[in-house]
Amino acid sequence: MPPHSHSHGPDPDAPPPSPETLTRRRRAVWLMLLLLVPVGLATVVGLLVLWPGGEPTRAEQVAATFLPPGTTYADARVVSLQTLPCGDAGTAAATCATAVVEVLEGEGAGDYQQVDLPAEVVANGVADGDTIVLTRDPGAQGGPNYQFSDFERTTPMVVLTVAFAVVVGAVARLRGLAALVGLAFAFFVLLQFVLPALLAGSSPTLVSLVGSAAIMFVVLYLAHGLSARTTTALVGTLFGLTLVTALGSVAVGVAKLTGLTTEETVQLGTFDPTLDFSGLVIAGVVVAGLGVLNDVTITQASAIWQLHEVDPAMGRRELYRRGMAVGRDHIASTVYTIVFAYAGAALPLLLLFEVYTRPAGVTLTSTVVAEEVIRTMVGAIALVLAVPVTTAVGAFFATAAGTAAGAAPERSLSSLRARFAR
Repeated sequence: MPPHSHSHGPDPDAPPPSPETLTRRRRAVWLMLLLLVPVGLATVVGLLVLWPGGEPTRAEQVAATFLPPGTTYADARVVSLQTLPCGDAGTAAATCATAVVEVLEGEGAGDYQQVDLPAEVVANGVADGDTIVLTRDPGAQGGPNYQFSDFERTTPMVVLTVAFAVVVGAVARLRGLAALVGLAFAFFVLLQFVLPALLAGSSPTLVSLVGSAAIMFVVLYLAHGLSARTTTALVGTLFGLTLVTALGSVAVGVAKLTGLTTEETVQLGTFDPTLDFSGLVIAGVVVAGLGVLNDVTITQASAIWQLHEVDPAMGRRELYRRGMAVGRDHIASTVYTIVFAYAGAALPLLLLFEVYTRPAGVTLTSTVVAEEVIRTMVGAIALVLAVPVTTAVGAFFATAAGTAAGAAPERSLSSLRARFAR
């Protein structure tokens, strides 16, 4: 079995492909476009039909009532800090603080205000000169009222983002920069289509499937270029997304998952109880699987097309067999990746269940744990099955596109190739 490979593209040191190879690639792409064009048109239609309007959703309207009218946010710099003990009787001693801050922006810029800081803020570390975020209520009695909202984190986040972009550009060059553009497009679709459409009450299953398909159509071609290899990976990725959606729908229904398992979903339920929270579980699985599916399918597509170009006479079955030798290694490592990713995200939850005295079977089948387990299993099944499908798609289209002169095609595909050649 060949070693596990994450090669996502042709070897830059390899000689340029021959004219015959380029012709076969173009022919294969045209064949695959016969499949992808209808899917692409369906995705565009889905975007147009499901695209949310500009009016505030019910959840947004209710959430707006939780803050006083006219509430704004402003950065402020801590000028002085005075700590004091706080906490209820009988509980562990805690330290709160009263801070004098200078408002840095907004209508009250330049004003000095006194703000109370709770114990958890002081415990995380706050000192003179730090910048914090305040809420400003202009309608409070006696003048505008300021309250602590959060720490200001713009600088570290911007620095890390710029460092990430520089590293990606320096190492991956134009392809890396293209991937960053694709990432920006993905966030645009999520923020402008997926999230607003979910809040508007559209079907979470359809919204996540259409949004994810739109992201993959753009991101894959931007990051990996217009090629037969990328088109093969796109076919495999779309299959994986469809399978995740179908399996997720069945699993969530059979397991009777409510989706109301976290503070965030409970809070969202108070804003709009009509939302389909079980559907949000499915949508979360689909969106979470985008990156891993992309990685798996592009690797398999690269392996198939590299093998085909090294030996154009290789038959479909042999091409599939050799491609799956690489795919099995990739499956083994990627299954670990997806399971550990979910385990890491749910680590506080796992710690909480560790201290419970309930039987293990009751804990493992509880709503909160079952939701995470089903998320993981559905994503892993689709991920694993995407490997042989992508490999089969690549092997079929590579051989159906024609072989080099003198190559002996497989008998089972000879008539099919002759029909495509006409």
